[in-house]
Parts: sequence; structure tokens; C-alpha cells
Amino acid sequence: MAKRKKSTKKDETLVDLVEVTEQAQDFFERNQKLLSIVGGAFLIIVGGFFAYKYLIQMPKQKEAAAQMFQAEFQFSQDSFALALTNPGGGFEGFLDIIDNYRGTKAANISNYYAGVSYLQLGQVDAAIDYLRDFKPVGLVTPIMKHGVLGDAYSEKGDFASARASYQKAISSGDNDLLTAHYMMKLGLLNEKEGNSGKALALYQEIKEKYPNSVEGRDIEKYIARVN
Repeated sequence: MAKRKKSTKKDETLVDLVEVTEQAQDFFERNQKLLSIVGGAFLIIVGGFFAYKYLIQMPKQKEAAAQMFQAEFQFSQDSFALALTNPGGGFEGFLDIIDNYRGTKAANISNYYAGVSYLQLGQVDAAIDYLRDFKPVGLVTPIMKHGVLGDAYSEKGDFASARASYQKAISSGDNDLLTAHYMMKLGLLNEKEGNSGKALALYQEIKEKYPNSVEGRDIEKYIARVN
């Protein structure tokens, strides 16, 4: 009687691979319709995304930017009420751009412009609402957002929120112009509230890090005052 050969590990591996392959084929055969639906849905989602971006969103952004030009001009002339609602020439103000071009970069930056405009017009709560809606990107606009929010809260008399916003502005980036500016404002706020030690630390940091800034060139008198 012939001896039975012992199964090797290689044989077992081949059997396992055959079983796995058969199971996979069986799964695809049983779920072919479902997989086709899922694959088709995925292609529709991906295709829809690119169609939205290139056929709808990009032209919308281009149109919004063209509309915003006149509002930006009025803003630069300190005509804040006109910039918000009626910049002239048939162009839309920042408020209409925010409503009519949602999701575009122009609508987003219009939130910042609207916030600053309302702050200049003395409507602090409206300023805070629009500034909160602004989504900053890059290294500079986060400083701008939180710094102006600090100004708005200070104007409102909410000094705790102002202090927190100025601190966020300082922590958001390192900019010779803006960081030193809001560091100075935070120092003055601390000084006003009797926190001379915190104010002094901020003034000394301005002197060390930003000596060539507007605040840095005049910082010695503030250091002397709190000392």
C-alpha cells in the first residue's frame, strides 16, 4: 500500500489562496449589482464635485470679485455705509455679496469688510457677528480677524473677551506690523485694568522683538510709565 504524502505548508498556503479567491469571486457574483451601484455613485460624487468647482464655483467667484471692486473702493474712502449696501455704479455692496455668492472667497472676505464697516459705524454687535463668520486663511488674516474682534469687544466694554481676542491675534502669527500693534493694545488694556506686570511684559517683548515697528520706536515711555 502506497504511503500517504504529508501535506506541506506550501500546499496549505495554496489551498488557502484558492479558497480566498473562490470566496472573493462568489462575493462579487452575489453583490455585483450593489457594487455597480456603489461605484456609479462614487463616480457621480467625484464628477459632481469637479463640475461644481469648475463649472459653477469658479465663475461665481470671478463674478463676485468683479462685483466687490466698487465696495472695496468705497471702503478705502471710509464710506462704510455705501460699501455695505450701495457702492454705486450698479455694483453690489458687501452684504449682497455675502448673500448672493455664498461659498466664494469674495463672500468670505466680505464678512471681514462688513465687520470692520459696522465697527466704524458704531454698530458693534453687527460687527462682531460678521467678523465671527469670517474664515481667515494664511498667516496674516487670522491676526486681522482676532485683532478687530478685540477692538469690537473693547468698544462694547467686554474687556475679558477683548483680552482673549487680542491674545489670539498675537498667537495667530508673527507680523512686524500687526503683531506689535495688537500686543500694544493688549498691554494698554492690561494697564487700564491695573495689571501693570502683564503690561510691562508685553511692552518689553515689543522692544525686544519689534524695535522697528511703530509701537517699538516709542515703547520706552510706556515701559517707564508702568515701571
